[in-house]
Amino acid sequence: MYALNKSKLISALVVAGVFVAPVAHATNGYFSHGYSTKEKGLAGAGVAYSQDSLAAATNPAGMAFVGERMDIGLAIFSPSDRSYTLTGIPVGPAPPPTPSTNVNAIPGQTYTSDNDIFLIPQFGYNWQMDSDSTVGISVYGNGGMNTEYPASSTPDGAGTYSAGTAGVNLEQVFFNISFAKKSGDNHAVGSSLILAGQRFSAQGLESFGGFSLDASNLAGNRHSTSLGIGFKLGYQGEVIDDLTFGVSYQSKIGMSEFDEYKGLFAEGGSFDIPSTYTLGLAYDLGASGKLIFDVQRINYSDVDSIANPIQNLFACALGPDPTQCLGGSNGAGFGWEDMTIVKLGYEYELAGNTYRVGYSKGDMPIPESQTLFNIIAPAVMEEHFTFGMTMPVGKDQEFNLAVMIAPNASIKGANPFDFGSTDIELEMEQKEIQVGWAWKY
Repeated sequence: MYALNKSKLISALVVAGVFVAPVAHATNGYFSHGYSTKEKGLAGAGVAYSQDSLAAATNPAGMAFVGERMDIGLAIFSPSDRSYTLTGIPVGPAPPPTPSTNVNAIPGQTYTSDNDIFLIPQFGYNWQMDSDSTVGISVYGNGGMNTEYPASSTPDGAGTYSAGTAGVNLEQVFFNISFAKKSGDNHAVGSSLILAGQRFSAQGLESFGGFSLDASNLAGNRHSTSLGIGFKLGYQGEVIDDLTFGVSYQSKIGMSEFDEYKGLFAEGGSFDIPSTYTLGLAYDLGASGKLIFDVQRINYSDVDSIANPIQNLFACALGPDPTQCLGGSNGAGFGWEDMTIVKLGYEYELAGNTYRVGYSKGDMPIPESQTLFNIIAPAVMEEHFTFGMTMPVGKDQEFNLAVMIAPNASIKGANPFDFGSTDIELEMEQKEIQVGWAWKY
């Protein structure tokens, strides 16, 4: 049995601790389009083709094939032009008991969120225990829904929802502790224990206080944290010559409640992390490169706070049915739907370097009927175009680069609380550049 080198273990844990930093990264809903720098160059494809110690974020089985190595990376992520535009003529506040949640905006004028540059770190280390077994740690993040619409830009400085500057911030970090074991030379299984932490804050939502079971814990721009544990399982293997198949499943991660937002999220502040599964193929074309294909499913319907529609507030106000109020057991939420994302990547070696390109296409998670609440969470992205490269540095190190462009995407739908007289259009585009460095032992 291979013994862990004490100095390597200490170094890895120190670096992991440094890299636990807030993230804001909303590309497929609030999941990242990929994790490692190499994987991001392939638009996130990699469940059947693992290349580094962040592989466990996609498929823990792949850690059996990457050898002993350490990877660090840092991305500059820019979700630019997050905005909303109101069209039509508002009819004004509705009489009680109907919710009066009209958007405070001049029709035809676009309102843009502040804060459009974020730094996102990552870290991974894979220990080769023996010729067939590895243990690894991968530290990475999800997040997003980071918005801040200044009240000063809205009519009379009242704010988007007439309650001051409006926005939310969600940050998630994952410690993925994985074990992988080969079966023969070309097949492996793996599992991960996932320790998750998340932090959330919201502001400018006080106008919804009449439809909350706990209006004192609805907004306030206070940071709230929660912790949880989940698991991931995976398989990767060459099923026929030059064709590798991979599959992974991540459980729903039950998180502790956001106590400071138990009047916002369903079930008294519950905000679990939804389950996902991914399957894919990697085909080795020999001298012509490699072709990588993934299909990923994100089950946002697992989490009521994400999936329940804002229209539940009608039952809260008119029923009355307190279970559908904000914070109730079936409380209103963002109305997101499950996402299926198709990812296609191509990798080619030239003059000692490796080059990558990728494209992904996902479902729009926000239905047209849910634009009102999603002003503060405009997760409208559908397409990603990527490029990446790896340049060896000496015998045991390498430099990695990935670039992502997600072109402008939008969705437009009626404000259900304004009798359909106004539409709300949400827009966003994204860019990212990530660099990484790896040591191979």
